[in-house]
Amino acid sequence: MSIGTGIVLFVIGAILAFAIDVEVSWADLDMIGYILMGAGAVVFVIGLIFLMRRRQTSTVTQTSVDPSSGTQTTRRSTSAPDDPAGL
Repeated sequence: MSIGTGIVLFVIGAILAFAIDVEVSWADLDMIGYILMGAGAVVFVIGLIFLMRRRQTSTVTQTSVDPSSGTQTTRRSTSAPDDPAGL
């Protein structure tokens, strides 16, 4: 969602900075456009960082030997940081 928000902010800022040629006395639309473009780029990069962070997984391997039968059991579990506990 933040990646899309960043793109939308950037596009609105580009429209204000480059496509609209209206002078208003109370605001500089070019500067507002540049600010929105910068904010959109920052939000986009933060969204990418969160997306990459969310994809990291950890794998745990446990090996145990049953003393009575001598059989070896290996158990592997893979989880991501945002997985609910116990599932």
